Amino acid sequence: MKSTRQNTDAAPGGFSATGGISATGGVRAFRRSLTLWFQAHRAMCLSLWIGVVWSTLRGPVGLKLLPGTVRRVRALADRQRAYAARWSGVEIPAVYPELPASGAERAKALRSQLLDKGNQVHRDWRWVHVHAFVGGAISFGPLALALTGLWGIWTAAMGTELPAEWDSMWFLFIPVGDPATAALAGVLGTALLPLSVFWAAPFALRLHGRYLNLLLAPSESELLAARVEHLKTTRSDAVDTQMSEIRRIERDLHDGAQARLVAMGMTLNAAEHLLETNPDAVRDLLIEARQSSTAALKELRDLVKGIHPPILADRGLADAVRSLAMISPLRTEVVIDLPSRPEPPVESAMYFAMAEILTNAAKHSGGERCWIDLRYEAGALRASVVDDGQGGADVAAGTGLRGVERRLAHFDGVLAVSSPPGGPTQMTMELPCELSSPKTTSC
Repeated sequence: MKSTRQNTDAAPGGFSATGGISATGGVRAFRRSLTLWFQAHRAMCLSLWIGVVWSTLRGPVGLKLLPGTVRRVRALADRQRAYAARWSGVEIPAVYPELPASGAERAKALRSQLLDKGNQVHRDWRWVHVHAFVGGAISFGPLALALTGLWGIWTAAMGTELPAEWDSMWFLFIPVGDPATAALAGVLGTALLPLSVFWAAPFALRLHGRYLNLLLAPSESELLAARVEHLKTTRSDAVDTQMSEIRRIERDLHDGAQARLVAMGMTLNAAEHLLETNPDAVRDLLIEARQSSTAALKELRDLVKGIHPPILADRGLADAVRSLAMISPLRTEVVIDLPSRPEPPVESAMYFAMAEILTNAAKHSGGERCWIDLRYEAGALRASVVDDGQGGADVAAGTGLRGVERRLAHFDGVLAVSSPPGGPTQMTMELPCELSSPKTTSC
């Protein structure tokens, strides 16, 4: 759900949206530079640990340590990319190749990726070693300037007492030895404090974003190759999904409506032969044929509903989602904000994805309540489904969420799952699309 709180990250660094210097923004930028400095210390520790792992990489011990180390490096890199996006407005894509499921094969694949210089894993490890020094230097700049300013103020407060005891004392380029030079040091120190907050800190954040983009961003050829691979995978999944759907329809027709229609034909044929000799039996056979036709019609309607629900075609996604909430065993609250209708394929993909998620929540979550938020913003159809169940949902653990992920991927959509043990579980789906059809329901 879109927040009404003012977006303080809209203008990176310490500058306000109008281009001036913001006091709260400057202080925030200074705190963020300290956060980056502490993260540089983590990079230093990881860099030293990587040296240990690399020295044992040819043996079984190194292969066992490698997957966990790669996860930690990637987690740190992901956090830095998130900082750059939120604080500097620099979006840094990451292209990680798929890995085998088993431990031994995964470790061997990771080792080969580390040796490949045109690989995101290799790029992350190279960045960790550099970030321990370069990232630390960039983020330490505002703090160093602030400490220098405090030193100047302290020098002015002490006056000429320390220079007399220490024989000589300097502040920057000023030899402090009398009240005049001490006062000058105090003035310069006082000026350095706001300079560190309102100039150095925002500059360090912007420089941090550009520096990360230089070291972590993949090349255009890698992005293109990843895009091509994604399109090949989604096309293959779409073909497989379509064939599975066709086989399901064929099976349902063969086992359901077709069998009933064949039985009805046989019943009518028997009634035709008994028409002259046993009219009472004909009446019973006609009643049986009518019941078979009613059952066949119901099965055909259910089959059509599974292909494309009539409420979705007639009333749109908003009312279709409300109908899902009404029949869900969980007490479901729905908030929908759609100014008009998406294209039918997008509507269908989102509808069946939400239907699958609601079904999983009812079967496996153990919860009692569910909340749905569906809206269109920033050029994308976004849906969030939250339940108060026991948590523990994992895309890799079952075929249901994997199917939802594949269904959304056909339209370049994504599925994000947050389901810690103990709950709650939040499923967030996003489908890039344009709204085309006029609004037909009060959503």
